[in-house]
Amino acid sequence: MNPFTAVLQGLPMTLILTLSAFAIGIVGAVPLALGLTSRLAPLRLVSRLFVDLVRGVPIIVWLFLLKFGIHAGTFRFNPVNVAIVGLGVVSVAYLAEIYRGGLQAVPRGQLEASHALGLANRTTFAGVVAPQAFRIVSPSIATYLVGLLKDSSIASTIIVSEMVFQSQSFARQHPTVEGILPYIIVGVLYIVLSLPIAYLSRRLDSRMRKAVFA
Repeated sequence: MNPFTAVLQGLPMTLILTLSAFAIGIVGAVPLALGLTSRLAPLRLVSRLFVDLVRGVPIIVWLFLLKFGIHAGTFRFNPVNVAIVGLGVVSVAYLAEIYRGGLQAVPRGQLEASHALGLANRTTFAGVVAPQAFRIVSPSIATYLVGLLKDSSIASTIIVSEMVFQSQSFARQHPTVEGILPYIIVGVLYIVLSLPIAYLSRRLDSRMRKAVFA
């Protein structure tokens, strides 16, 4: 097996981990962001403690806690599920902070105008606040996705066969200069995968700025 083939074997798993964790984060961050911006102090406190706890602990620690600390009888998470859940929970915390910033960036006048028109709170949030907040944070979400793609490599520490794990396996079997090649290929692939997302992030940021200053 050549180094390029070895790395490509791990590419699907890298994409599965990234997209699955991102999907968990995108959805799970919504209620948490609402908790962070709630008028109820206890709810804000609990939400803040969760976000700070998750963000304050390195991802690799969460993965090992899930892998070795959670089991019931003979049940244990398999490594892929551990990686998806671990990265997903971390994504929830980080994206909740991004959402919170977007919600608080919506001009207060928009809320006052909605209330003046007699719109219900739920209608105001769904039709006025949420669309504007999402547009504001879209560049940050795209940027986070790039970081999550790279963080998926941490799953190699719990024996998930993504690109870095495959590179390590190849390097162990070829303890010569050839063993370096997979890591170079992995670096190139990360750049290739990140470039479209980074371009999208810049485009979204540019469009948002034009909309703000138009």
